Amino acid sequence: MSRVGRKVIAIPKDVEVSIGAAALQVQGPKGKLETPVPPGISFTLEGGQLTCKRTGDERQQRAFHGLARALAQNAIKGVTEGFSKELDIVGVGYKAQVEGNKVVFSLGFSHPVEYRIPEGIKVAIDKQTHVVVSGIDRQKVGQVAAEIRGLRRPDPYKQKGIRYVGEVLKKKAGKAGATGAAK
Repeated sequence: MSRVGRKVIAIPKDVEVSIGAAALQVQGPKGKLETPVPPGISFTLEGGQLTCKRTGDERQQRAFHGLARALAQNAIKGVTEGFSKELDIVGVGYKAQVEGNKVVFSLGFSHPVEYRIPEGIKVAIDKQTHVVVSGIDRQKVGQVAAEIRGLRRPDPYKQKGIRYVGEVLKKKAGKAGATGAAK
């Protein structure tokens, strides 16, 4: 049995869960999400608790057991609390600002970089260098944060670029020939 898959999910009072054949629909105070249910996996709802079970013991069903339970847990947490990722913009003159449904970044290029904000995602910017991506869908929040980070990945030599808050970067040394220590 999957350790993750056999854990019971407690459903808060303000969340409604409806179980379908191919999808699990979760509705809460922040919105509505639909999570796919892999083949061979079934959910049961009893007394405010959601249980994930598999019909067989095949390799693929064992692999999907924990995944299906984790997706359901993330959907329930998303409609109650939501998810967020924070990024920092590091570099002289590097900044960002929200204009309507897009974010405009100044990242040291000869032109400003525009990023369109997808539906269901909110982007907030503090002090022009701190970006907070939030929403109810965990996968979508992580994908948008990764795309924003990819606009200007952190440079290993000068450490400039867009990075996650708390991300540890390894700083590389420059060329040794410039200091004259190579001889």
